[in-house]
Amino acid sequence: MQSTPEGRAPSSRPVLVSIGVLAWNEADVIRKTLDSILRQSIFAELSRRGQRCELVCVANGCTDATARIAAEVLDAAAREHPAREALVARALDVPERGKLNAWNVFVHQRSTPEAELLVLMDGDILLHGEGTLWSLCKALLEHPEASISTDEPIKDLALKARKTLFDRVSLATSAMSRGGAQVSGQLYCIRAAVARNIWLPAGLPACEDGFIKALVCTDFLSRDTDVRRVVRAPGAAHVFESYATVADVLRNQKRQMIGQTALHVLDVHLRRLSPAERERMAETLREMDRADPLWLKRLIGEHVRGIRHFWELFPNLLGYRFQRLMKLPGPKKVAYLPAALAGFLVTLVSSAMAYRFLVQGNTDFWPDTKSPNLSKIAAARG
Repeated sequence: MQSTPEGRAPSSRPVLVSIGVLAWNEADVIRKTLDSILRQSIFAELSRRGQRCELVCVANGCTDATARIAAEVLDAAAREHPAREALVARALDVPERGKLNAWNVFVHQRSTPEAELLVLMDGDILLHGEGTLWSLCKALLEHPEASISTDEPIKDLALKARKTLFDRVSLATSAMSRGGAQVSGQLYCIRAAVARNIWLPAGLPACEDGFIKALVCTDFLSRDTDVRRVVRAPGAAHVFESYATVADVLRNQKRQMIGQTALHVLDVHLRRLSPAERERMAETLREMDRADPLWLKRLIGEHVRGIRHFWELFPNLLGYRFQRLMKLPGPKKVAYLPAALAGFLVTLVSSAMAYRFLVQGNTDFWPDTKSPNLSKIAAARG
């Protein structure tokens, strides 16, 4: 058994953080994603502190070589990484497809029980800067009132030297929605004890980050929203490939409208649970899934049949973009007005698409979110 420089066996080092990389058919980019993780400073920092980091790639329902490539990269890292005494790395090949199931498997079954913090990230992003992961962890270590730390999502469009009108509108629309309490499902760090009281129910469509944030910021629906539960980690960021066409944007926004509808339905339903049931939320939701895997789909169907217009899918559907605009300083209101109007039109069209989809009894809408140009982005960044 190899000893560390401090003379301690690697297995004796406590695991501070467990990183779960959730990947579906990302054979073209998973190597780049994992490479961006393995270049992070967190491993050297934990080595210095006598701690370890667990890195698990959860390949779920893949029909390509994602699991094999991830295993090759992580096996090599376990042997060759400069701070390998602080790294435990492995790949999992989970037969069932789906990010929600992969999240539940990682959080409740495959992350080490001793981990204090969990990092959840998608398999098709690139970490920006070598300090991102440590900054996410440090933010929670330094802010005991917070349960989640987040970074800054950077669209690949922001890195382009020459931006089209579409690029500029896309970036401006994203800038309007930025805030200290925003949680991106692409990357965040969460206290393990909090995460393990969350179960993502079957049929939850495209909104797991919103669901997690809602539970965390209300202490599992027991009090009013407290935005201090989410903290932005300084200097932490990741790059992702944004949607390049209007059709792609509309499909993504349709997915978001379906997700927001599900969140509204869930919020109404779960607030009716007893305080004891909400206190043990993961167990409650897991039991509901076991008793009736279609319970959430049925609730969404009942909600949709009870409304007459697509703008009634969830409260404030038509107004939320302009509310964000009004929170900006005076000069920025004018600068971002075109983006707000463009976003409003997208919301109208995509919510009508979502309404038609839901009225037909469907809830499972996962458009292709592959990132074919991520390797080019990685090469350009060196």
